[in-house]
Amino acid sequence: MNTVLQQAKEILTKGDVVAIPTETVYGLAANAFDKTAIQKIFDIKKRPLYNPLIVHIKSIDYLDEVAKDIPPIAKNLAETFWPGPLTLVLPKKENIPDIVTSGKDTVGVRVPAHPLTQELLHQLDFPLAAPSANPFGYISPTTAEHVKKQLGDKIQLILDGGHCEKGIESTIIGFDNNRPILYRVGAISKETIENCIGVIEIKNKAAASPEAPGMLSKHYSPKTKFEVSTTIKESIRLHADENVGFLLFTKPDVELASQKHILLTEDRNLEEAATNLYAAMHLMDDKKFDLIIAERFPEIGIGVSLNDRLQRAQETTF
Repeated sequence: MNTVLQQAKEILTKGDVVAIPTETVYGLAANAFDKTAIQKIFDIKKRPLYNPLIVHIKSIDYLDEVAKDIPPIAKNLAETFWPGPLTLVLPKKENIPDIVTSGKDTVGVRVPAHPLTQELLHQLDFPLAAPSANPFGYISPTTAEHVKKQLGDKIQLILDGGHCEKGIESTIIGFDNNRPILYRVGAISKETIENCIGVIEIKNKAAASPEAPGMLSKHYSPKTKFEVSTTIKESIRLHADENVGFLLFTKPDVELASQKHILLTEDRNLEEAATNLYAAMHLMDDKKFDLIIAERFPEIGIGVSLNDRLQRAQETTF
């Protein structure tokens, strides 16, 4: 094991937190069995205790250590998509502290695909609870630099695993009487899930007590005022002479200064746009615009997930 991973193992074992890379976003991780360590996550992020965390495990073989009464359809999903950006909400075992699950009797679990975090998990004798490594409600981090900028003075170590491949959070699926429910759209599209298990019910918004992470209406937001546009050409025309930045999915066919826009993909590729979205939002936020306007994505595939993130960012005011 390399020196940095050894350091991470030591910090986590003594009950402290470490920022870890995943294929979705960077996470702020602690021993999922240690409620004192988990409290540090909530304190550092200023995350409300009613918002549960996701537990990251090393492999599908470890699932029985943290969850019980696992429906066959959940095992099918795990075998199909793990390691990968799918979180399953399952009945928890008693070894998972209530603080992880916000007092609920279910826990969100996934196997992350990032090789660095996989190696770390295989060196630990406990799983890692880890929400995104950012202040609560702000843009999720997809590079170590994002984490350093937002939380660097509050954590001892950031494992640098490069830019996150998927760029948006995991898809979350729970179960009601063994019937699958989509709690959060994410890096795996609804269509891809349904190709595996059939039609799935959607329940991806919550009030004060969410059933799974990532269900709050206000989330993923820059500090700059943020709007979503379905008519981006008109938005550019109206605001071209103002201190406004644009996040674009399609190349502008009007004159637009390079410093005022970021094109998320050259060829309208939704996966590429997902990889680049949060990094672009961070860059735009740093430019101190009066307003950021994002072009709405096509409502297909993970475009649905991307629009979900834009909508929640728009609803948040810092």
